[in-house]
Amino acid sequence: MRKNIVAGNWKMNKTLQEGLELAKELNSALSGKTTNCDVIIGTPFIHLASVASAIDTKHIGVAAQNCADKASGAYTGEVSAAMVKSTGAEYVILGHSERREYYSETSEILNSKVALALENGLTPIYCCGEALEVRNANTQNDFVKTQLDETIFNLSADDFKKIVIAYEPIWAIGTGVTASTEQAQEMLAFIRSLIAAKFGKEIAENTSILYGGSCNAKNAAELFSQPDIDGGLIGGASLKAADFLTIINAF
Repeated sequence: MRKNIVAGNWKMNKTLQEGLELAKELNSALSGKTTNCDVIIGTPFIHLASVASAIDTKHIGVAAQNCADKASGAYTGEVSAAMVKSTGAEYVILGHSERREYYSETSEILNSKVALALENGLTPIYCCGEALEVRNANTQNDFVKTQLDETIFNLSADDFKKIVIAYEPIWAIGTGVTASTEQAQEMLAFIRSLIAAKFGKEIAENTSILYGGSCNAKNAAELFSQPDIDGGLIGGASLKAADFLTIINAF
């Protein structure tokens, strides 16, 4: 059976000290508790090792927000998948729309990143999703299908089984606008149908697919009640322990 997952994406927020404080607060709140989902926090690179050492990683997983598309070498400022793994992190967020838009990440680049993440034992949380003009043109299904066809659908079945997918309608990220429950469920069901067509029904039924797009403490329970929504990739609401804990407890 596929896992329910609530993953926080802190983006470029929190100093090291602030991030450690938040991680410890979450760790304390979840210590000894049973949750109905796996909990992951996606921190900036500089936080990874300190956070992984400060929390019980049996209760909270740690994710990087990116990794390089090269294994090593003269790439000033880059952080490799092997470096991420060495911090104690187990996950890496790849393909986020902000990386695609602001840093021109292509499918070719993302294929390299996914391959390196898998080679180093990291679980990619792979993002896909459309912009407002695509949604308004009612071509979102074709757009998302192409994103998947050009990247993670090139993986072997064994490697694909190691992937978590996050659907993020770009028009709903940080805008306060959330896709309706029906829109979110419709797209996640569509993605699951694509996986079934490519890799078979069993793999499709065991792939965790998250919704990311202004999911918050108020709407999480309704979103998570849908049959194909296996959790959320949470942005702003993951920066406050109380809000993030409410989302975790929405399952």
